[in-house]
Amino acid sequence: MQSPRRRSVDLEAGFAGDDGVRQEMAVYHGGGGSVVAESRNPARRFRVSEREEVYGSHDEDTTRVAARLLSQSEEPVQVVGIGIPVSCPDEFLGIKLEELASISRDGGLSVLKRFDGVSGLSPLLHTDLEKGICGDDDDILKRREVFGANTYPLKKEGNFWMCLVKASRGFTLIVLVCAAMASLLLQIKTKTINHGWYEEVGIIVAVILVVFVTAISNYNQSLQFENLNDEKRKICVEVPADGVLVSGYSLQIGEYESMGINRTVLKDTNIDPILISGSKVEDGIGTMLVTSVGMNTQWRMPMDCVPLYTGKETPLQVRFIGEWPFYVCLLQFFIHLLKPFNPRYFMGRTKNTDGSPMFDAGKTTLDEAIDMVIKFIILGVTIVVAAVPEGLPLAVTLNIAYMTRKLRGEKALVQKLSACEAMGSATTLVCHKTGILTLNQMEVVDVCAGGVQTQNLDTMAQLLPPLLISLIIEGIALNTNGSVYHPEGQSEPEVFGSATERAILNFGVKFGMNFDEVKSTSTIFRVSPFNSSRKRRGVAVQLHDSQVRVHWKGAAKTILASCQWYMDMDNIAAMDQEKIIHFEKTIEDMCNKGLRCAALAYRTFPEGDIHRNEAFPNIPESNLVLLAIIGIEDSCRPGIRDAIQQCRNAGIKMCMVTGDDLLTAKAIAKECGILTATSDTDTHANATILASDFASMSEVEREEIVENILVMGRSSPDENLLLLEELSKKGHVVAATGKGIRDAPSLRQADISLAMGIGGTAITKECSDIIILDDEFPSIVTVIKWGRSLYTNVQRFVQFRLTVSASALIICVVVAVHSHEVPLNVAQLLWINLLIDTFGAWALASEPPIDNLMRKPPVRKGEPFITKLMWAKFVVQVGYQVTALLLINFHGGSILKLENKSLDHANKVKNTLIFNSFVFCQVFNEFECRTPDQRHIFRGILKNHLFLGTVTVTVILQVIVIECLGIFISTVRLDWKQWLISIAIGFLSQVAGRFPFQAFPYLRN
Repeated sequence: MQSPRRRSVDLEAGFAGDDGVRQEMAVYHGGGGSVVAESRNPARRFRVSEREEVYGSHDEDTTRVAARLLSQSEEPVQVVGIGIPVSCPDEFLGIKLEELASISRDGGLSVLKRFDGVSGLSPLLHTDLEKGICGDDDDILKRREVFGANTYPLKKEGNFWMCLVKASRGFTLIVLVCAAMASLLLQIKTKTINHGWYEEVGIIVAVILVVFVTAISNYNQSLQFENLNDEKRKICVEVPADGVLVSGYSLQIGEYESMGINRTVLKDTNIDPILISGSKVEDGIGTMLVTSVGMNTQWRMPMDCVPLYTGKETPLQVRFIGEWPFYVCLLQFFIHLLKPFNPRYFMGRTKNTDGSPMFDAGKTTLDEAIDMVIKFIILGVTIVVAAVPEGLPLAVTLNIAYMTRKLRGEKALVQKLSACEAMGSATTLVCHKTGILTLNQMEVVDVCAGGVQTQNLDTMAQLLPPLLISLIIEGIALNTNGSVYHPEGQSEPEVFGSATERAILNFGVKFGMNFDEVKSTSTIFRVSPFNSSRKRRGVAVQLHDSQVRVHWKGAAKTILASCQWYMDMDNIAAMDQEKIIHFEKTIEDMCNKGLRCAALAYRTFPEGDIHRNEAFPNIPESNLVLLAIIGIEDSCRPGIRDAIQQCRNAGIKMCMVTGDDLLTAKAIAKECGILTATSDTDTHANATILASDFASMSEVEREEIVENILVMGRSSPDENLLLLEELSKKGHVVAATGKGIRDAPSLRQADISLAMGIGGTAITKECSDIIILDDEFPSIVTVIKWGRSLYTNVQRFVQFRLTVSASALIICVVVAVHSHEVPLNVAQLLWINLLIDTFGAWALASEPPIDNLMRKPPVRKGEPFITKLMWAKFVVQVGYQVTALLLINFHGGSILKLENKSLDHANKVKNTLIFNSFVFCQVFNEFECRTPDQRHIFRGILKNHLFLGTVTVTVILQVIVIECLGIFISTVRLDWKQWLISIAIGFLSQVAGRFPFQAFPYLRN
């Protein structure tokens, strides 16, 4: 019996059914030489773990290694070589590693000929061209020792110390430390070491704390993204390999990335058999012998050369890194810096808090003047620290990190961070039918053959004559890229191949097909592989009686158009117009049931003395005899209708593209809910369209109808790309799915590209922004929901951060202009920034998606990020905080009844209360910002443990700072009444920010 491995792994690059799935050349690595090739059968997928060394065996599960197209890395790749063993085991003395590696380089064909081609090379590698390597433990160890392992060095991200250095480079932080150090030395000189260092050291400690917290946060995010990269390596990356073609049909290889030349090469076993890692299979079938793996391949790229997280800013991050707030505040800083040189200062008209002049001619010493300059420097930096919202990019990063981690649990792997943001703005989703909207579990349920049409396949064989059955079985067994294997001790055979191939092969098994026996009675000498444009696959075979027979299968209408005859029981009858109409009506009825229609046809050529390769340069496609029309059912996924309805409610237009007949596509679209029974087709004249009709239109006509298209039938990757281009011209944010290697241009054109983790090829995964690991459409809806949640969470933090910045800036500027002092000093503002930029970002980044996100329209391009409602809440909140805290600043003595206290103590109590109240205003403002729609402020809050934990830690730390660390930040302890006043001011900030919108509902609009 023939080896099941040989039959099950033959690879065809091209369509594996009408769903448009393209296949890639794959290799089985056995250290240094193995037969390689594989079908894209989900049941036969093998994965490569991150650091695992890959071997293969004939008896065990074999690991696949694909020669694939890698996207260019954003950073230079460091190539690391490996040592070559000095001695080799006796088994491999006939071949050296250098010689094997030279086969895939320039002049490699001459090296191959020196070994007498593949047939002479395989014995030296102890590799059977049919069965592969032996594969026992000793064999594997020897091969790994001699030929190297299928591993690549992985480049690691920066360590914690690099994050610490980066966090300490902030200009304002450097200025603060320098000014604090100068002030510290001057204060020690003038006030002695026992009293002159507390506030300045508090500033330095606060800066160090800010730097460490920022570094820890950034380092944690880099670790999360490193884990994301590891996950991607496990799922997407196939280990490349060099090799030699053993056999193949019409094998076209794209050498775009591997050779640096934009070309497609037709490979054959004589003229050009060398296959290079990094190439991709454009078309055809092939089996190859691996000659070099891992770091010995010609294209020695490390595993992390695929697009991974590199720290590049996303659009939202770039949007918030603008430098204009910094320059505005820098101008304010210089204004404060010039105050000591203002004529009013030298005239003694600027006063201290006790009413004394700041400059007294003849009495103010040089040290005091220098100290005044330093204080004004610190005052200016305080304004910068208060006003510049430096935490906005960090907030975006935290949100993206949180989202990517959560999406991994939702069966989605994010590869391009900007896709997280774009997904929330998607207006159109262009989705393939097979394997995404449907289960891709196909079964033949309706057959028309020999004048008989039935859905009972178990009894159909009894209704047809033996000759017709034998021809159908022959056409199924010979014209396939799948295989049937009968395991010992099992009654049911194992069927391998694509979903469509498995369905047809199972149909043949029900007809009594003996797959290996049919294969053994004929010789295939010409193959025409399936592709998405021709919609058919053909083989030319020589039978044992020297007859040549051609078998075709493919789309039913395409095959029917090539048939001039049909098989009617035992006779071949001419195809008249009445029969053509009958068969077309049969196909139409099957399509209306949502079935995928295929047809089988053949043609026999009598024995002749013409050599078969000369007689058949191409397989004849005309004058065929129709054998059967079969209807294949591919059921919709459970829950697909509800998921598509969610997209409709969210304002996202669904557009289904498929290679199926338009009638089949319409039936499936109605079952899924893309098309309703009447409304969509009645409202839009072009809701359903053939791809060929769309492509034949002028550009103006396409632009007029493209927004109406909901279903496109008989669509190829080129026509899908045309559809995406037209949608982009109309301003749509388009998300598109892809599965095969020819979908790569469409994925690059889309704003958000989605690859399928199970049914997709490695090429599409690497070209995509997001990989849907389970191929489920509801997972795509989940990604959309999280994308919208990301956008909303960033809006929450922006509103929160701008409120803090504006309030602190206005308070500091007003008080500084009035009294040349600030109620919030540098250490306090650094502490506030730490609480806001870090803890506030964590709290608001952790909000999960809410249900009403999918009941709102998507955010269109060009829409302002800060909405009118956000502006209204911002104005109200800032107005309240500024008014309340300025009232405390200017009238705090009477309000707090501090008239009998010393002036210095009263000022410290007042400023401490302002600082404490300001912090509690922000704590309560966090609750307000987490509910942007002004409803249900505490909805779901008990489930958000991170939010509650962050707020609790903020309050605890604030109590510790006020009660225990006041000496370092110039605060004093507060009594219980003053604590209640602080909390009340903070609580009333929420009331003030909510009451106008509750009392006047029109403000919400």
